[in-house]
Amino acid sequence: MTDKHPSTPIALVSTLVRNRGLVRQLAWQEIAGRYRSSLLGVAWMAITPLLMLSVYTFVFAVVFQARWGTTGSGDKAQFAVVLFAGLAVFTVLSECLNRAPGLIVSNANYVKRVVFPLELLPVIVLCGAVFHFMVSMLVWLVAAWILIGPPPPTAFLLPVVILPLAFGTLGASWGLAALGVYLRDVGQVVGVVVTGLLFLSPIFYPIEAVPEGARELIMLNPVGYVVEMARGVLVFGRLPDLMGFLASLLSSILVAWAGFWLFQKTRKGFADVL
Repeated sequence: MTDKHPSTPIALVSTLVRNRGLVRQLAWQEIAGRYRSSLLGVAWMAITPLLMLSVYTFVFAVVFQARWGTTGSGDKAQFAVVLFAGLAVFTVLSECLNRAPGLIVSNANYVKRVVFPLELLPVIVLCGAVFHFMVSMLVWLVAAWILIGPPPPTAFLLPVVILPLAFGTLGASWGLAALGVYLRDVGQVVGVVVTGLLFLSPIFYPIEAVPEGARELIMLNPVGYVVEMARGVLVFGRLPDLMGFLASLLSSILVAWAGFWLFQKTRKGFADVL
């Protein structure tokens, strides 16, 4: 008997390729719908990261006098640029994971009344998060050029170094979306975990500031590793370690497939629970 919801890696790639037009259409609706009723419209995509950057920079660079291992009058400017780069990368993860547990529950009509490839819902959310990330990077580029000068040539590697984050986030979103149908408390737990990951990732501080005994534990955090790679190519002109990148990419692909497998194996019970 043919599996109605195959969960193999081939099935994963096939469903994404086959439905790419639908993903593109729904992702754009997701992006445009968020700002449709607001006064400033899509301008909020640039305003929001700028506001958050201002708050975090004031708290850490002005109140706590945080520095990024340099001295001189440009400390606050460099801190703002480095902080913005790390936050923009982390926001892709946080936006997707915070929404994942409620994805199926909030789209119950797709489960009960319409023949719809439910596995696309986390993909659509990820596409929206990546679009916002691209806008944030345009804002970052302008700010960095003004505050510390043009970015290094390695900045062109950014789309490559965030691939592990994209695959890992997608896998975690599939898993959380499935669990959120059966365990409604998952959303509360995810919020706490995401906040913990924010402060356990080297976003507000350089990894060198962490005591050596705890540094390896911090770098085991997959988000922290991607943040370090992204910041390295964007700000410091540092190429990522090839073996480390490949290990991160492979593990994130495995996470993506594991999340897809869990989603496909549990989806037949969605209609009964909802």
